[in-house]
Amino acid sequence: MSRARDLRQTIEDEIVEGRLALGARLDEVQLATRFGVSRTPIREALLQLAVSGLVETKPRRGTIVSAPEPHHLIAMFETMAEIEAACGRLAARRLSAADRTALEAALAACAAASDDCETYYAENYVFHSLIYRASHNAFLAEQALSLHRRLAPYRRLQLRVRQRLPQSLAEHRAIVEAILAGDDATAAERLRTHVLVQGDRFADLISGLRASDAA
Repeated sequence: MSRARDLRQTIEDEIVEGRLALGARLDEVQLATRFGVSRTPIREALLQLAVSGLVETKPRRGTIVSAPEPHHLIAMFETMAEIEAACGRLAARRLSAADRTALEAALAACAAASDDCETYYAENYVFHSLIYRASHNAFLAEQALSLHRRLAPYRRLQLRVRQRLPQSLAEHRAIVEAILAGDDATAAERLRTHVLVQGDRFADLISGLRASDAA
């Protein structure tokens, strides 16, 4: 599974960065030969990529590079923003001592990784996962994790936008401040704003996707 995860990350990078163009066919045999592995981890990596919508399987064409339409991407981010807001609201109300300790540690880990996009992305995932868990609503946390994983490639792309890392870290600090203070309304609003792709941030994201398409 770890090998499949590494392969997914590599192929995902190539799609997001435009080295694999929209419509390109991803042949399992060729990929297995290229990476020196069996077809099993390649197949698993492609299944993981299909969850995020970066690839799709078409009759007679096999697996090809794909991407959601901009309006669908907006809808997914809007939904993610509302789900995360709900998690933050409940976390502020229900935070346990263990949640507090874990959240503070996750924030410190994000700060320590703020000069490296990929490391920060990994710590960012942990940070958000802890907020979902701190909601103490297992079903809500499950839905949040599922959509977070589906949007993962695009959230990674956002972090590459100039000055986004320090901005993201500042937003994390403000979110933690509200949750620790038990201010559920502020925690919800700060998480909603943190996630929602709109205005210049959405333009930057779409610009990156179009640059990938044109490469």
